[in-house]
Amino acid sequence: MGADSAVSDPSQAGAVIGSASLWSQDGPDRMTRILVIDDNSGIRQLLRATLEDTGYEVVEADNGRTGLERLDEETFSVIVCDIMMPEMDGLEAIREIREKHGQTKIVAISGGGTFGQTHFLKMAETLGADRHLRKPFEPDDLVATIQDLLKTAA
Repeated sequence: MGADSAVSDPSQAGAVIGSASLWSQDGPDRMTRILVIDDNSGIRQLLRATLEDTGYEVVEADNGRTGLERLDEETFSVIVCDIMMPEMDGLEAIREIREKHGQTKIVAISGGGTFGQTHFLKMAETLGADRHLRKPFEPDDLVATIQDLLKTAA
């Protein structure tokens, strides 16, 4: 199990990404699809709720291998990928995503693990992540990061 899987109760997941307050704004194009890859179901549910409330379509995967399988079947504009996961960790997933789906934008997220989050997040960017966020982060920060990536892709 990944280091981020300490939150098993979805009601506690808000502590991992900061306050779960949502905002109102002009939403994105509803055709914008985001893949959230995280082994912690509570985190996935909170990220899904945040992104769907902003107007994105969200698909979930519980590890890097499952995420890559989804990418082989469907198209996504942005991938939000945790680093510490079982089966296939986020670093390996990011490397493979960049090789196979070069134009897809990637946001790496991590709460750290044994060696510290800065090390893993720097490695993620070296392997192809476009941006990274350290847990805990605010929902506004995730949405702003995704919106910025989508603007640069246009």
